[in-house]
Amino acid sequence: MADLTFLTTSGETVKRELLIAYLHTSNTGGNPSNPVWSPIGSRVTDSSEELDWSEDSSTDILGVTRTTMKKPVITQTFDPWDLDGGDAAILKIWNLAIKDQDYSALAAQDVLIVHCYAGASTSAMFAERYEACAIRPTGLGGEGGGVVGMPIDITYGGKRTVGTASISAQGAVTFSASA
Repeated sequence: MADLTFLTTSGETVKRELLIAYLHTSNTGGNPSNPVWSPIGSRVTDSSEELDWSEDSSTDILGVTRTTMKKPVITQTFDPWDLDGGDAAILKIWNLAIKDQDYSALAAQDVLIVHCYAGASTSAMFAERYEACAIRPTGLGGEGGGVVGMPIDITYGGKRTVGTASISAQGAVTFSASA
């Protein structure tokens, strides 16, 4: 894949709203080749991907320091994530975690990260799909007089497929894998 450019005006910083994670939320048995993508993190005010490159440095007997790295383990926390009946992503995770306690399913979630700020055009934005992500709710509750929240941690895993995504005016996301 050729180097990409940012789809913003020179001198303009990239808005946080342009980095979106989506969960495949179609019903059980949904077609993995034609998923329904729902945004993760509605009502979350701060969330960042953390990249752990497993860096290791050593110095040999001649005094030369060398550093090695591995493919990154990417994690992301969404906290707080308030429960909302109209949020398909949190509803799916709540059912798997709280209602069913289905830890196997929680460790095999299909997630798409769309970099809406990078790509060839706004109809061909850089995207990366991870087909076996572990989504781990870390709590359920909140402050009295407030709302119920369910913070989650995601570890992006499984096969990584890169490609492009487009988002329709109605919010439907279409992912196309690179050849």
